[in-house]
Amino acid sequence: MTGDSSNRLTLTPEQTAFFKENGYLVLRDVLDRNLCAQARDRMWASLPEGSHLKRDDPDTHYAPFPDHETSDDPLYIRRNERWHLREASTEQFLIDLIYCPDLCNVAEQLLGEGLLQPPVPDGEPMGSRGPAWPGGPTDPAIGDGVRGFYWTLPDRSKTANVDTAHTDGHPFNLGVIGVLNDVPEDGGAFTVWPGSHRRLYPTFQLQYDQPRIPYYDHMPSLKGIINPPEYDAELKAIKEDTQAVVCHGKEGDVVLWHHRLAHMAGNNNSDVIRQVVLNDFNRKDLDTCRLDPPQENMWHDWSGEVNDTAVSYSVEFARDQGITSKVD
Repeated sequence: MTGDSSNRLTLTPEQTAFFKENGYLVLRDVLDRNLCAQARDRMWASLPEGSHLKRDDPDTHYAPFPDHETSDDPLYIRRNERWHLREASTEQFLIDLIYCPDLCNVAEQLLGEGLLQPPVPDGEPMGSRGPAWPGGPTDPAIGDGVRGFYWTLPDRSKTANVDTAHTDGHPFNLGVIGVLNDVPEDGGAFTVWPGSHRRLYPTFQLQYDQPRIPYYDHMPSLKGIINPPEYDAELKAIKEDTQAVVCHGKEGDVVLWHHRLAHMAGNNNSDVIRQVVLNDFNRKDLDTCRLDPPQENMWHDWSGEVNDTAVSYSVEFARDQGITSKVD
C-alpha cells in the first residue's frame, strides 16, 4: 500500500498533533459518495423479506426489532436497536470504501510507511467463527476485511444516554469509523473521552491486547476479557474529570481513534438511523507488538512523524474537533 502519495490525503502537523494528544481525529468528506450509497443499498437489501423496516417510510425506522426479526447470528445481528451486518465485510466495494488511497495514506502516515496490513477481498468476514466465547461477543480480531456495518435504530422514548464508556479488548492499532449518512449530535454518534488513551494505555499488562478467562459452565461468574483494577479506577476518574466529545458528522466523514481511547456509541435519540462502517487498521507486526508491555513512550512503534510531532494546535482547530478547551 505504498507508492505515489502526492495526490492523496495527508495529515497536517496540526492534525497529527491533535491525534497524538487527544487520541482521535475527525476528517471531513473523505469517503466516496457513490460507495457510501452502495453500502447503504447493501445493508437495506440484507433485511429479511417482510421486515417491518421500510426504507422509504421513516416511521418504521425505530427500535426495537420485533421478536420474529431478531437475529443473534454473528454475521448478522438484529436485536433491540442494534443492526449489524458483517457478512459483507470482505466484499470488494466495502474494502474499496474504507481501504481507499486517502485513508491508507493517512494510516501509513500514522503507523509507518509500508507497514499497513492489507485486507483480503472475498476472505473470511468477521463473525465467521462465531462468538469469542459461549454467550460472548464476536471477536473483531478474526476477519480479513473491515469489521462491518454497525447501525443503530432511533429510540422513540428519547431516553438519556446510557454510559457504556469502554476500550476494545481485541488487538488492533488504529480504529476507523466511516459515516454513511448525516448523523446529528443526538443520533448515536461515536463518543470519545479526549486524552483518555494516554491515561489508560499504562494500566494494561499488554499494550494492544488483554488476557482472557476461559468459559466454564460450572463456574459462570467470570469469563472473557479481564480489566486490571488500575484500568477500572482510571476510567472512572476519566468519566468524572473529562468532557466527552460526540463525533457527529455528515456522510463521508471519518473518525480515527487510538486503540486505548475510551469511547462508546451514543444512544440514538434522533429520528434517523445511525449508519456507519467500522474498521481496524493494523500494522503487519501486530501479532508480536501486541504482546509487549506498555512502554514509557506509547508511540514507540508508530511512525517517526508521530513521534517527532510536537503537540501544538489552535483553539479553533480543537473547537472544530468538538473540544471547547484544550485537554491538559
